[in-house]
Amino acid sequence: MRQTNRPLGRPHMSDRKKPTKEIILENAVKLFLKRGYQLVSMDDVAKECDVTKATVYYYYSTKAELFTDAMVQMMIRISDRIKKILSIDRPLKDNLLEIVKIHLRATFDIDLKTFIKDAKISLTDEQMIQMNYAEEKMYEVIENAIENAMNKGEIPQGNSKFATHAFLAILKVGNFRDMNNQSIINSIDEMANEIVNFFWRGMKV
Repeated sequence: MRQTNRPLGRPHMSDRKKPTKEIILENAVKLFLKRGYQLVSMDDVAKECDVTKATVYYYYSTKAELFTDAMVQMMIRISDRIKKILSIDRPLKDNLLEIVKIHLRATFDIDLKTFIKDAKISLTDEQMIQMNYAEEKMYEVIENAIENAMNKGEIPQGNSKFATHAFLAILKVGNFRDMNNQSIINSIDEMANEIVNFFWRGMKV
């Protein structure tokens, strides 16, 4: 019988359309967003991916490492999607409105504040730096679009970085929940319009 040198836990690739690592990341993101960091185990991820726990550990030695890579890759995908939306030849306000709607639909049932807080206590400084870097790159896409709009005269000149973070701060209002877990406005479309219109008035357009 011929012996193979496949490392312990390494998955067979022949029957998989996607690379195993990609499958693990996609399912890990779903589980982390749905349950939160603390309530997801490596075994949960393995079951969701229909692979062994050893396979997950082959790629990621700890849950914190898996979480970090999952969040970084998620933010890269979000950045690409934002960039695609902002490249559409139409007013910046319309593009921002679409971005807000997509964000609210994706996060409407997620307590983002608690989600991030729960994860932070388990991550190393280096892992936090990786996530913060990916987050900044994501924001730069919006900042560049705002700066371009300023240069074209679509919106008044100003500090594009400040405007970007003001927009992101207002965006968080869409995820606010009161003590009864109720949003300020239940309709995503109405909330998106309120957010963008409030930001637009602040830009004095």
